[in-house]
Amino acid sequence: MTRQRSKQIFERAKQLMPGGVNSPARAFGGVGGEPIVMERADGAYLFDVDGNRYIDYIGSWGPMILGHGHPQVRAAVHAAVDRAMTFGAPTEAESELAELIVAAVPSVEMVRLVNSGTEATMSAIRLARGYTGRDVIVKFAGNYHGHVDSLLVAAGSSAATLAVPDSPGVTAGTGRDTLVLKYNDVNGLQAAFDQHGSRIAGVILEPVVGNMGCVPGSRPFLTALRELTTEHGSVLIFDEVMTGFRVAYGGVQSLVGITPDLTTLGKIVGGGMPLGAYGGRADIMSQMLPAGRVFQAGTLSGNPVATAAGIATLKSLRDQPPYERLEERSARLAAGLTAAASAAEVPHTLARVGSMMTLFFHPDPVTDWDVAAKCDKARFAKFFWGLIDRGVYLPCSQYEALFVSSAHTEADIDDTIRAAAEVLPTLAGTGP
Repeated sequence: MTRQRSKQIFERAKQLMPGGVNSPARAFGGVGGEPIVMERADGAYLFDVDGNRYIDYIGSWGPMILGHGHPQVRAAVHAAVDRAMTFGAPTEAESELAELIVAAVPSVEMVRLVNSGTEATMSAIRLARGYTGRDVIVKFAGNYHGHVDSLLVAAGSSAATLAVPDSPGVTAGTGRDTLVLKYNDVNGLQAAFDQHGSRIAGVILEPVVGNMGCVPGSRPFLTALRELTTEHGSVLIFDEVMTGFRVAYGGVQSLVGITPDLTTLGKIVGGGMPLGAYGGRADIMSQMLPAGRVFQAGTLSGNPVATAAGIATLKSLRDQPPYERLEERSARLAAGLTAAASAAEVPHTLARVGSMMTLFFHPDPVTDWDVAAKCDKARFAKFFWGLIDRGVYLPCSQYEALFVSSAHTEADIDDTIRAAAEVLPTLAGTGP
């Protein structure tokens, strides 16, 4: 499989953009080598500029649950573009998308549309602070909520130590009011509320993590979160940017029966276009300008092309639910990968929730960042490139979940399993 044109285009890109990319997740930093330049996509497949075809398990990092180029979504986007690219004024479509979200997500009584998942989480934590009049936000190591300064921080020296900046450009003062805890650690959560409860404005988490690999929140952990935030008057925020409409139409909260106060959404809710949303209890959401005093704005928020894609995607998911087929295909893939890794005697564990999963190159179940950090990243990199050379495109990091779409066929799944079965035996002796 040659990628000469891809290499040439990337060399040009490096002269024009930092690292040659517009988002670091695309840079192949976790696997080495150079990123592959794509030209088009169709259904479950990507096609690069050299004409190579790949079975796609990224789905643009989650949004393409219906596959690329779904006819209903394409038609809606084309019709929207014919009317206008943007108005900077209200449209009926904004209300239609808001109604779909409110009807689907248990926690959402009112919603505001924004342009990305990062904007959604940034706005939600500002709203939590404005609503409670408090400063401290709790997040969890290994959870990613976009490139918001106050959330782009690392844990301090103990569970109850406030955070320190995790990137140049993030000031110590920005991280001062963020508390980073261990995921799935009920005792640590209780200790944090015992020490800081009266100062905690809100707690934000991925109820199923997708950014240290697929790591589900345990039932005791999620229950403790709901009980402690209620007891202390803090706002519980579920970041369902990745899981919303993915693991179920109503997100993780509809599966576990635990309702947060606010929910952030993105990816699928925009149908592949730049769109995010945050919503929740009406008494909290009504604190936003112009109804309340908490400020948030966006020139392109509720963009008519993006809302058209979102409406078409959510209606398709609602009216012709793919979730049973997604579960069957995903279970088939998970079983095949597990069997292949076991046959090759490669240390591994696989975590899956619905149509998102991760094959971890570590033998122990991954429940938090401390365990995830022990994975064999070098082995994953060799696995990644082995599958690339066989026409299978996985996320380019051990710490990203892969996604199955409704466009994947049984043949696609079986081809992927066969490719993995060829590659994994070559990795048996490559561990540390």
